[in-house]
Amino acid sequence: MKRWQMIALGFAGGMAGALSINLISNKQVVFQTAPPNESKFNLVDYKGVAPSNLDFVKASEASLHSVVFIKTLTNQRYQDPFFDFWNGADFFGRRGPVASSGSGVIISEDGYIVTNLHVVKDANVIEVITNNNKQSYKAILIGIDPSTDLALLKIEAKGLPRITFGNSDYLKVGEWVLAVGNPFNLTSTVTAGIVSAKGRNINIVNNQFPIESFIQTDAAINPGNSGGALVDLEGKLVGINTAIASNTGSYNGYGFAIPVNIVSKIIKDLIEFKEVQRGFTGMDVKDIDGTIAQKYAITNNIGILVDQVLAEGPADQAGLRSGDIILKANEKEIDSKAIFDEQIAYHRPGDKIKILYKREGKEKETFISLLNGEGTTAIMKKGTISSIILGADFQPLAKNEKDKLGIQNGYRISGIRQGRIASMGIQEGFIITSLNRKSYEKVEELIKALESVRGQVVIEGIFANGGRGVFSFYTY
Repeated sequence: MKRWQMIALGFAGGMAGALSINLISNKQVVFQTAPPNESKFNLVDYKGVAPSNLDFVKASEASLHSVVFIKTLTNQRYQDPFFDFWNGADFFGRRGPVASSGSGVIISEDGYIVTNLHVVKDANVIEVITNNNKQSYKAILIGIDPSTDLALLKIEAKGLPRITFGNSDYLKVGEWVLAVGNPFNLTSTVTAGIVSAKGRNINIVNNQFPIESFIQTDAAINPGNSGGALVDLEGKLVGINTAIASNTGSYNGYGFAIPVNIVSKIIKDLIEFKEVQRGFTGMDVKDIDGTIAQKYAITNNIGILVDQVLAEGPADQAGLRSGDIILKANEKEIDSKAIFDEQIAYHRPGDKIKILYKREGKEKETFISLLNGEGTTAIMKKGTISSIILGADFQPLAKNEKDKLGIQNGYRISGIRQGRIASMGIQEGFIITSLNRKSYEKVEELIKALESVRGQVVIEGIFANGGRGVFSFYTY
């Protein structure tokens, strides 16, 4: 067995231990209407050139106060049939608060903070403690992106020490970086290491359309570092610390961070549109391994393989075919699926991507016009509908996601709080496809049926990891 196969991959944040448990949340997603000026994020064209002398002090002073400590409280379900029976608990068990913690990074002076989704997932209460003055603030959740494991928070404050953005495209393997976070619930701590690799896909994002192109570093990252900053020697943000590879739950030499260029695009979308604007190519691609290289007579393993092309989709209309080898995307050399996904993640529907590819030994160029999940170039607005009675938000699925799942109708559950959905034991991210064997064309009709249903109830659907599931119970 390979060494990597023996390593248990765990999230670096304090939420890691709770991720395998079904959690119930009273969280209400609140969106701000006025986006801050883009200059607040200060995304600079930094070339990543290291100083001749290693000055960790300068980098630490430039970034330390921009990293915050995040504490969360989550209502967690406990199962104890004997205790529940004698104490009058409902059929679905008792609930109690569970505290967890992680890190976050201040990205604007007026209180926008980026962190990992798994740090604040299902939280009823989110508290932020700043490092510069030890002030405590209640945070609201502005938006999330399950595809990248990112979340955006907002606290009511002014004059905060925001971090300066670097440019992860210019980050080099072997370059020194610092990891800043709150391991083991300590105040902000700095560790140093180098960039070990870029474009790592480690299969930890539990989503239908995951985007994984991690920066790998040997800077020590421990529990509590999730959502913290990975900075260069200028103290500029180059990544958000997200995961570790470990067989103990603590640092074991491998840490992973989301590149800041992806982070920048995600947070701007969440602030401006309340939803991430994801562009789709209409094709599936694969890394080139030995089997693929032999099948397609590839001698240098450069590029990625076009595996499947959706009929009448963007890639099909651009002339790409199954078996083509993509070499570049917008002049960026592509040597892995992760790098390709990262390049696409920088763009919105309607953007055109220049593709250099090889077919039958000849190089060709084309342009792919990205589409949204509904198959158009329009910017998507948040379409979530909330129900007070059910205590949850319902979001219709985009057409491409329904096609991928092989369903006609489906509605994703999010923002679970006190209410009927929590009592049913349905988890965050579950997609309802039918209620009592009936599917619904409109989300409003499904919500009305769920609010009024009595007697035997059977809810069928799909879990966030793609597995099918059924919830069956009796209600009065």
